[in-house]
Amino acid sequence: MDDVNASVVSRPHSSAADPADPVGPSAAADVPAVLAQAIDLARAAVCEVADPASVGEHLGMVAEDEWAASHRFAAHLPGYRGWEWNVVVAGCPGAGSATISEFALLPGRGALLAPPWVPWEDRIDAGDLSPGDILPPKEHDERLVPGSVEADVPDVEDIATGLGLGRKQVLSVEGRAAAAERWLTSDFGPDSRMAKAAPGACHDCGFYLPIAGPLGHSFGVCGNEYSADGHVVHARFGCGAHSDSALPTGAGSPLYQPYDDGILDVDA
Repeated sequence: MDDVNASVVSRPHSSAADPADPVGPSAAADVPAVLAQAIDLARAAVCEVADPASVGEHLGMVAEDEWAASHRFAAHLPGYRGWEWNVVVAGCPGAGSATISEFALLPGRGALLAPPWVPWEDRIDAGDLSPGDILPPKEHDERLVPGSVEADVPDVEDIATGLGLGRKQVLSVEGRAAAAERWLTSDFGPDSRMAKAAPGACHDCGFYLPIAGPLGHSFGVCGNEYSADGHVVHARFGCGAHSDSALPTGAGSPLYQPYDDGILDVDA
């Protein structure tokens, strides 16, 4: 089996029992007889390198060219459900017999296949990072640009460039827009249930710490340990722990005139 060309193609063959499939017996009329009759030759070629018991029934034939055709056999191999042996036979005008061109193990319709490969960096979702994990950015990450390219704060950029300071990379316009969209639609955005029920917004709260940079006009960090402490919040987010919030009037136990039960007459 080590010498078998176990190729995988993107166009799976379908069963010869499918009447709409030109691979079935109806295709035999379009194939020269010397190729159509080479079933035993094709089977023997596979049996030379594979266990004969793994070569099952003949499933049909497909014309590959005017003088080339593929014979298909069921593959009885553990772990290869629905796969087929495909043997390409070839000939030429006037030839008395066919020759073996190549053969391979290919998936048929409904074959058991590995799922499409997903690069590891595309498998990671927000929140998957655990303590001790290392997650470098993707190569050519569109969220980042060299620190000297985009600062969007001319004064800061001029000073940093003049002094030779600055980070190696900073967020690109796309990266900032993506971050803003996540924060805007998070549990600490203006449309969250908490914000809609809040008596006030973060932008005028004493616990609100605006962030620096281009996103500072819309976002900040909450410094209230009883609320969204340490989280990025939208300026129009809000909660019941606003620095200007006050208890509603009349809070506490209602005030009533004292009741003197000594004025009651008690009959023995």
